[in-house]
Amino acid sequence: MRVLAVLMAGGAGTRLTVLSDKRAKPAVPFAGKYRIIDFTLSNCVNSSIYDVAVLTQYRPHSLNTHIGIGKPWDLDRQRGGVHLRQPYQGNNADLDWYRGTADAVFRNLDFIQEKDPDFVVILSGDHIYKMDYRPMLEYHVQKGADLTVGVMEIPLEETDRFGIMTVNRNMRVTEFHEKPKDRDKGTLASMGIYVFSTDILVQRLSEGTAEQPRIDFGKHVIPDMISQDKVYAYPFEGYWVDVGTIHSFWETNLAMTSVEMEQVLNLHDANWVIHTRSQERPPVKLGPQARIIDSLVSNGCVIRGQVERSVLSPGVYVSPGAVVKESVIINDTWIGPGAIVDKAIIDENVVIGAGTYLGYGDDMTVNHEMPDKLNTGITVVGANTQIPGGITIGRNVLIKSGCLESDFPGTDIGSGETV
Repeated sequence: MRVLAVLMAGGAGTRLTVLSDKRAKPAVPFAGKYRIIDFTLSNCVNSSIYDVAVLTQYRPHSLNTHIGIGKPWDLDRQRGGVHLRQPYQGNNADLDWYRGTADAVFRNLDFIQEKDPDFVVILSGDHIYKMDYRPMLEYHVQKGADLTVGVMEIPLEETDRFGIMTVNRNMRVTEFHEKPKDRDKGTLASMGIYVFSTDILVQRLSEGTAEQPRIDFGKHVIPDMISQDKVYAYPFEGYWVDVGTIHSFWETNLAMTSVEMEQVLNLHDANWVIHTRSQERPPVKLGPQARIIDSLVSNGCVIRGQVERSVLSPGVYVSPGAVVKESVIINDTWIGPGAIVDKAIIDENVVIGAGTYLGYGDDMTVNHEMPDKLNTGITVVGANTQIPGGITIGRNVLIKSGCLESDFPGTDIGSGETV
């Protein structure tokens, strides 16, 4: 069978606050050396799907640079390969950007028809999971399905974040509710993984009109298909996480440091390698006072202080006497002597001055500017920021990208503040 994978990678990721200021969400670093999109790309090649289209849109530069011609994923071969598809912006900008998932695929139907696959696998580029798509494709064929949707059971309290499905005993979908406010629709959630028979995909997307546009799969395409096409659910029981919020991004990164995670998403599994574009960096260097506990430390890091249950990307420097606890530190950040970083996410090229305490105290006041995004005690620092030495910064603090020492008002930044 001929299969084309289409990765949706154009999301702005606004819930990740400053982490997605300059990059698309799928390009955000994860688990030290990786980017979020590496997991979906690796799933494709590990499933022997070598024809992959990546639909980009929001700030695509870092994502395009990371993927390149696809060599780290063995996607630079003559058979198939990776295709970066950016929307063309003409005179009418409002109509020319992708308006949703279905609209993005519709705008690339000419490319899909040129490739002429039997099936199109539509995937999100911002989820962390391992999945072999081949059994799902076989399931799709066996059911004679027009559309197969990957689903998994989720906690009842999270159903308002997902598309929720009702199925009969043959797993045929009978109802679909996109992010229902009422929690009585069940707990079988769409993972945003779709297998379409190509002819049906082309037909249904082409039926959209100005009055009834086909903008989003969850809102416009799947509900209509349930009544006229054969739509089946494919149950997935493995590990799968949407890291689209600050808390889930922090929590999932730290989960990668645990021994238990090796049972559900083992980054050292030689039979299912997570490929990435690795940076050429020297080996990790440990000083005489270094102490590392339950952490991921990437190449190029120099550790002269203490790192505990944290994730460090390439090139991070931890000075003597400094302590990093339950934090995610992205590339080339410098943590000064005696500084303490506790429950924080620090973006790249940040300087934290000597003796500064970042993530101080028990005051969990939510962030005043972003109470819905920073409310679990995590302090976030944007890229290229210089934090002065000797100051105290509380919980749920947001420090925006590019701040200079002169931007900090005094020596005490209280919980919930924004700089």
